[in-house]
Amino acid sequence: MPQGTLEVLLVSAKGLENSDFLNNMDPYVIITCRTQEQKSSVASGQGSEPEWNETFVFNLTGDISELTLKILDSDIGTDDFVGEATIPLDALFTEGSIPPTAYNVIKDEEYKGEIKLGLTFTPEGCGSEYAEEENVGGWRESRRDF
Repeated sequence: MPQGTLEVLLVSAKGLENSDFLNNMDPYVIITCRTQEQKSSVASGQGSEPEWNETFVFNLTGDISELTLKILDSDIGTDDFVGEATIPLDALFTEGSIPPTAYNVIKDEEYKGEIKLGLTFTPEGCGSEYAEEENVGGWRESRRDF
């Protein structure tokens, strides 16, 4: 069972179905990782091609296999559901990171655009402290040129 930190870089979306008929929609994303939920800022007036470039951090413990992203349009009153993407995490746990990649946005089993995000997984115990220890001393730094 993976334990550690999941970093999600929410980059952008494109080709989203505009749920506002008179104006550009104001999309935002709710990212759910098991019981943890985080919300992006609202991309005001950016319509079907929003950009966020925001990073979210989740602490992983226990059995987790996917990340869910729900895209909504911020409206006065009830926000409109635009679509969602489910990202499997198995490859991430093997690779450690996945560069920004586009994932399909689905609503009512139909393609509704794509959302782009990058993922990084840092296993528990392999944080920055370990990386710093690795660079202290060692033959490379003590080498002398004659």
